[in-house]
Amino acid sequence: MKLTKENLSQRLDHIYDVIVVGGGAGGLSAGIYLQRYLLSSLIIDKGKARSLWMQELHNYVGLPTDTPGRNLLKQGKEDYLSLGGDFLNGYVEEIIDEGETFAIHVKIGRQNSTYQVFRAKYIIAASGIIDYLPALENMQNVFDYAGYNMHVCLICDGYEMADKKVGVFGNSEGSLQVAFSLGWFTPYITLFTQGLFDVSPEFRQKLQEHGYPLVEKPIKQFLGENHQMTGVELVDGEIVELEAGLVSMGSKYHADYLEGINLERQGGNLITDKMARTSHPRIFAIGDLKVGLNQVVIAAADGALAATQIWRDIRRATGAKRWQENIPASVTKG
Repeated sequence: MKLTKENLSQRLDHIYDVIVVGGGAGGLSAGIYLQRYLLSSLIIDKGKARSLWMQELHNYVGLPTDTPGRNLLKQGKEDYLSLGGDFLNGYVEEIIDEGETFAIHVKIGRQNSTYQVFRAKYIIAASGIIDYLPALENMQNVFDYAGYNMHVCLICDGYEMADKKVGVFGNSEGSLQVAFSLGWFTPYITLFTQGLFDVSPEFRQKLQEHGYPLVEKPIKQFLGENHQMTGVELVDGEIVELEAGLVSMGSKYHADYLEGINLERQGGNLITDKMARTSHPRIFAIGDLKVGLNQVVIAAADGALAATQIWRDIRRATGAKRWQENIPASVTKG
């Protein structure tokens, strides 16, 4: 059921089999499988799934290519609730390993907040990442194009930029290296430092060898209409015409709540096995938090894997149900 401040008391003493942190595609997939396995689960969602602002999902098999990410999440949530799962809008601040259970400390409500503690035997971390975007004085100008023809994922959207004039926006020399992968799709690439950093002579030489212009002046604003970015105006008034953009500025990993637990990591990602289990036997990480491709379809698959492995763990520990009436008396006496 949908949990609110009014009905929370019904669940505060309940120990869930699994609490899923994050209600994106991965978390919802995990929750649906957990409920199908007849386990008790709670999804806690902060409401900022990366796919929420994706205007069109082009890589999810079976969906129309113009399906907005929010539609996928809405349907997934409805499916999960229909199977008897619990869902709470809240922010997980901390998770404490108590031994047999985890204590999940949650902030509920942005105003007049309340704080509650829930408990579970297993955790699935599905809280994902959010991409850093160019920081302009008027951020609405950025949001007008992000998720439309200003992309953040080369794997997802490289083909959409084929043979187009593309601006690559970075925040370090390393972040601009993506231009040479983008060069598979288009040669018409202009790189923007946004005035944030200097580049090395070696990198300049490599750009010259590929014919990729480098713009080092700060950006005043993006230009365009109807959510289609057509260029960039620099602070000195110069205009660079573009047909698409690729933002390569890194991401914020939403996993601060796990800082108190020693988990193996690779950079900002959690290291998992093939079933999404982390170095802690009862903590799983799925989607963008784990090492691997940042794709909606991958996150959904990860959710199925994690839920299945948890079911296997619990099933093996509990054993099969017995049909008591069919058990011979000689067996029960023994």
